[in-house]
Amino acid sequence: MGLDATGTGTGPVAVRRGVPAGAERRAAELYWEAFGRKLGPALNPPDKAVTFLTAHLNADRAVCALLDGQLVGLAGYQLGGRALTGGSASAVLRAYGHLRGLHRLLLLAMFERHPAPGQLVMDGIAVDPAIRGRGVGSLLIEEVAAVAAEQDCREIRLDVIDVNPRARALYERRDFTAVRTESTPYLRGLLGFGAVTIMLRPIEANGPRGLCTP
Repeated sequence: MGLDATGTGTGPVAVRRGVPAGAERRAAELYWEAFGRKLGPALNPPDKAVTFLTAHLNADRAVCALLDGQLVGLAGYQLGGRALTGGSASAVLRAYGHLRGLHRLLLLAMFERHPAPGQLVMDGIAVDPAIRGRGVGSLLIEEVAAVAAEQDCREIRLDVIDVNPRARALYERRDFTAVRTESTPYLRGLLGFGAVTIMLRPIEANGPRGLCTP
């Protein structure tokens, strides 16, 4: 069944599971646009970062928004030990070289989040700026909630940085609650943010299921 956003435009925004074949680079570009500020110190320069993300994308760990068949938004999640963005330590070293790759591995390790039992970790939402305000982020969150319910998860976890109040406001509107803030002011100069807030959303045992397009 399709799940559509209302609003003006050339057509409805439909949500589906998985990154469509052939849209991997577009997915990486959207992801980098949303999270490049945070990931930049580990994966810059941007062109190289997008190429690396494209090559190591786990297409089945995302829900996507499509407008006229084009990818305009996505939300990644971690489940079963795999997340939307992959790439082993050896892959990082091959792409960036051993000398420059080691400190990049240390930075990437700082972003790793391991789900607790019964928890699905969401990697965040990336939406094309041209269609923001049409409720796409909310659609993506609800589809991730459907995935979590189908996997019998009891909650969704996400982390939001202190310089992204717009994202936090969206999450709060979609029933996420802040449970803890980790302050790292010594990293502000390096990473561009000085605190991360952990937010949780409970998943009902009989939550929404099967709302995506095939």
